[in-house]
Amino acid sequence: MNNKRYGHMSRQELNDEVARLNEQAKKAEQKGMVSEFAIHERKKLIAQSYLLNPDDFKAGERYTIAEDENESHFVISYMNGVFAWGYRDENTSLTSVPIALLQR
Repeated sequence: MNNKRYGHMSRQELNDEVARLNEQAKKAEQKGMVSEFAIHERKKLIAQSYLLNPDDFKAGERYTIAEDENESHFVISYMNGVFAWGYRDENTSLTSVPIALLQR
């Protein structure tokens, strides 16, 4: 396991980390370990976000949230690193999502 922060990893290290987390998530899912599976999936999304350019995501733009069967939409209010802060659909609570979850 790499103890570096995602922000300090090279693209190759991030790709390796995503593959490692994906494998751990699959193993946890096969064993029925729901919480562990969710943790690995969340970490994988954050690592994948570091492979994207936060400057490609703009305040005021509307995105679809990937992997959401309800096809929720998200409007960005502001960016903070690899997290977009804004509002889902008609929700009035400010929330954040890793940019790897956002699709145009």
